[in-house]
Order: sequence, then structure tokens, then C-alpha cells
Amino acid sequence: MCHDLLLSISHRSALSLARTWAWAGNTMVAALALWGLLLVPAHAQHGMASEQAIRTWVAQSQQWIEAQLASTPPHENGLRLEVQVGQLDSRLQLAPCAQVEPYLPTGTRLWGRSRMGLRCVQGPVAWNVFLPITIRAWGPAWVVTQPVMAGARLSASDLESTEIDWTESVTPVLSRADDWMGLEVTRALVPGQVLRQGMVRSPQVFTAGSQIRVLIRGQGFQLMATGSALSHGHLGQSARIRMPNRRVLTGTVIDGETVEITL
Repeated sequence: MCHDLLLSISHRSALSLARTWAWAGNTMVAALALWGLLLVPAHAQHGMASEQAIRTWVAQSQQWIEAQLASTPPHENGLRLEVQVGQLDSRLQLAPCAQVEPYLPTGTRLWGRSRMGLRCVQGPVAWNVFLPITIRAWGPAWVVTQPVMAGARLSASDLESTEIDWTESVTPVLSRADDWMGLEVTRALVPGQVLRQGMVRSPQVFTAGSQIRVLIRGQGFQLMATGSALSHGHLGQSARIRMPNRRVLTGTVIDGETVEITL
């Protein structure tokens, strides 16, 4: 009998232990499943936005940017603006969103290569991404038609009018003939080159060391004196003149012999 009793107890213990292990195993599986769920990104839990939705967001972004450009004051040169919106990074995995809000990051300039922001304001997951954009500004310009030596004066035969994208360079374009006609080039120019600021200057009318008349104008008086030029003189530009008393004055070149100083 004792032997049968021991067998019965051992059987019950084994059954209890098996049930305990089964419960512990189920609990572990549940815990691991929960942990795995926590490790899955929130956007994955809610699915991913469809390609059609992403295309719609990009199209809406283009319309929004075009509206922003249309609301800006027109450029004095009548530039024709174009906007090209790029594509979102294909590696992004965005959650679905019922309302996407476009915006311009702080300091963004709608000129040349830039970017705009898109953020989800109504969806299961809040996200914020950036979309590349390119703004082109087409306007008048002058292009060199034949080689021009440094120091030569420009004439109508040296350039022709055309239209270019002003955003191709940060240096402003000289769009009017009055901006360059009769001026001298600061360096040699080659055909096809667009004329920009810094490429021309007023013609030189005297050199350093020349004797120059100095016209001094003041409140109710005018004096004329003679001095020695310490720098080359260009029409409309500043030049430094040493007076007979060794004092150095700075005035504006008005012709090949005269510098005007206003007190």
C-alpha cells in the first residue's frame, strides 16, 4: 500500500509540475508577443501610406508652393517663375495621414535649389519629412557674342539679349543695356558668358600721379584747387587726392580732369 501511495503522490506532483510549466510557457509566449509588438514601429502597427496617397501629397505640395510664389510681390524685372517639386525619399515608411500640412522651414528662400516640409497633422502617427524643390526664375540677360579683352569698352555689337534662369548663379544679372553700355570690362570675356555684376566698371579717365582739379562744394561756397591723384580715376567712382598741404581727400570723379568733393 505504501508503494501505491507513493506512486499516486508522484503522479500528482508530475501532473502539477507539467501544468505549472505549461502555464509558465504560455505566459512567456504572451510576454514575448507583447514585447515584439512594442518593438514594432508605430507606423508599422498602423500600416503604411499607399503610393497613391504619397503622389497626392506631392501634387498638393506643388500647388501650395505655386500659390506661395503667386502671392509674392512681382519682381521688378518681370521674372517668370517655375517650380519643380522632387520626390520623397523612397526609404521613408510613412503612416497613413488624413491631413498633411505643407510649410517652409525657417530661413528657406524660394530661389534655386531648396526644400519644403510636410507634416502629418491628422493621423495615427505624427510625422514630419522634407521634400526637395527647385525654383527657377527666367528673365532677361545679356550674353557675350565675341571675345572681349580686359579693359575694353562694351558696345552693342559685343552682346545680345536673351532669357536665362537667374538662379544659376548668386551674382546678379545685368539685365538692362544702360547697366553696361560704354563701360569697360574688368576681365576678359568669352562668347556665351552671361554679363553679371562685377564684370564691368566705369571707364578709367586718369591714372595715379595725374594732376587733378579738385572742386570743393560747401554750404554757400565753392572752391577750386589742384592736387595729385593717389589712385586711378573711374567716372562716377571715388578717387583719393593729395592736396598741396599733404592732406588726403576723397571725392567723386566727374571727368578726366576733375574730382568733386562735397563738404
